[in-house]
Amino acid sequence: MLDQTEQLKILRDLIQIQSPNGNEITVSKYIGQLFDKYGIHYRLDAFGDRRADLVAQIGNEESTKILGFTGHQDTVSVSNPDQWQHDPFSAAVVGDQVFGRGAADMKSGLAAQIIALIDLKQAGLPKHGQIRFIATAGEEYGTPGAFRLNDQHVVDDVAALVVGEPTSGQVVYAHSGSINYRVKSFGQATHSSTPQKGINAISGLNQFINREATLFDQTPIDPFLGHVQHSITMIKGGEQVNIIPAAAELSGNIRPTESFNNDAVIRTLKQAVADINAASHYRLEFSLIHNFFPVETDPQNGFVQLAKQAATAHFSDRQVDLLTINGATDASVFVQANPQMPVVVLGPDAWAEAHQTDEFTTISSFRRTIGTYEQLAQDYFHEFD
Repeated sequence: MLDQTEQLKILRDLIQIQSPNGNEITVSKYIGQLFDKYGIHYRLDAFGDRRADLVAQIGNEESTKILGFTGHQDTVSVSNPDQWQHDPFSAAVVGDQVFGRGAADMKSGLAAQIIALIDLKQAGLPKHGQIRFIATAGEEYGTPGAFRLNDQHVVDDVAALVVGEPTSGQVVYAHSGSINYRVKSFGQATHSSTPQKGINAISGLNQFINREATLFDQTPIDPFLGHVQHSITMIKGGEQVNIIPAAAELSGNIRPTESFNNDAVIRTLKQAVADINAASHYRLEFSLIHNFFPVETDPQNGFVQLAKQAATAHFSDRQVDLLTINGATDASVFVQANPQMPVVVLGPDAWAEAHQTDEFTTISSFRRTIGTYEQLAQDYFHEFD
């Protein structure tokens, strides 16, 4: 097994590799060098502008039982580096904390999965199945890596999946999907002194905004995720203060559930646009930007219970609960290829610090996560002997 000094070095090395919204190729090459050192077979798939996925596998090649571990290699950008107490790519260690962009989301979870894979490989495990490690590109925007892996059928035969996003040791068994959409409004420009001669595109957007506020009020409540969450988050229109705008647009985000899924959400949005167009002189156009599915596994599922058992054993400093969240992960893409696959999201501290200034993880939770992953893998294959 890797000692604690080696474990921390891997975590800090990953944080120090700058991969905000790209450059996953450098992360993948680093992971590949580690796997070369420990005799782990992998495939590095480079694509686009320095993007890359990496897939590795250990265990009994004759077994068809495959447990998946997945994490993303990218981070969000650093918009305010001068406001950080520590350089965002220094991986500064202060007591139990490691600071840096991606320290929480999710270089720590990724490092814990890498280390667990190395430890299990050195121990000659698993003997009764295989573990597939999947490192993705672009999870923070658009998930191009996960979609590419789906096209390559990487998760089609995975029996259960662990997503290493930061959960502070909690076990997330369900999370919403995520739909990003845009509505454009087209009008007719004229001088603001004669507004009756034009069609104000912003007023067309107002029609949609007013309808959107109650559009999902009657949707069914999901037993795990509750209400569909929806928000209009961006709006722009007009070019000059004394000109009636001929064009305007807004963007919104919606969190579908299995009880009111992505197709139902999209139909509802399109119908709202069609109704406004039919009943007024405004012309609106709907477009879909991103479409990620909800992920739900029954909390009584055996795999979820094994994950809780492993997390409870290692996160002895806290209560471990089964939770749901409204965030989306790469699993939103992977379940499109393998909808019956049970999924848990489980990772180290500190999920409240993801994407924040002075983002950090804790070394103690990082080490507990490594132990949790290793125990979960062993328990999973023992459970199905």
